[in-house]
Amino acid sequence: MAEGIDKTANQSTQVAFRIIEEMAAAGEGMRLTDIARQLGMPKARVYRFLQTLVAIGYVAQDPDTERYRLTLKLYHLGQAIADGTELITVARPEMIRLRDATGQTVTLSVLEERGMRVIDIVRMESPVQIVTKPGALLDFHASAQGKLALAFGPARLWSVVRGAALHAYTAKTITDLDALEREVATVRARGWAVAPSEVLPGVNAVSAPILDASHTLVGSINIAGPVETIRPEPVDTQISAVLGAGRTISVSLGCTEYFG
Repeated sequence: MAEGIDKTANQSTQVAFRIIEEMAAAGEGMRLTDIARQLGMPKARVYRFLQTLVAIGYVAQDPDTERYRLTLKLYHLGQAIADGTELITVARPEMIRLRDATGQTVTLSVLEERGMRVIDIVRMESPVQIVTKPGALLDFHASAQGKLALAFGPARLWSVVRGAALHAYTAKTITDLDALEREVATVRARGWAVAPSEVLPGVNAVSAPILDASHTLVGSINIAGPVETIRPEPVDTQISAVLGAGRTISVSLGCTEYFG
């Protein structure tokens, strides 16, 4: 058994992280032989793990020297975690104010390559409970947050949408690409989005973008509740409250230009 491997935990996961940690400590490309020797593992075993890490983008191999090195994927992952933590710190007080002002559950989401990730929730008790939890990844085509991402995020996000059939979560989910493009154009024009019964039957959301100092979309602030209280065409006070929260959070992140 290699040094530092706990027999009571998942050994494959431990080995993968031990390889990553060893390469990070080296600070430069490493040969397979060197990695195996440092970890006290057979070369064949280390090679299998390296090939997996290469396949998922965390490690690259120089075709000339055959040395392995870490890619920037780990850096971006760490940066996303750090940014998300900062965003929660900035947004939390505004989320509480928005919940109290609207009487609705408030969620905070961040942009990822395959959807909008919910990272924080301030709940409001209601007859219809919002079952979304922190960590949930919402599809671009089926959520108010996702439509914001398509409207204000990088153009490459559309490749995710166009790369597969649009899944129907409910009878109201937009599964036609042309209809989705029209809806996103509307979101872009007005600066906010809704998704009545498109993810969960009987639940609607109003979402506003959160922009950083470079005016880049980093996430969204959202209210969610029963369609009886958040209509498919929300009332002006709800829209204004969500946009106001988005503006306040964005300004705190350094944004100097916002919608409305």
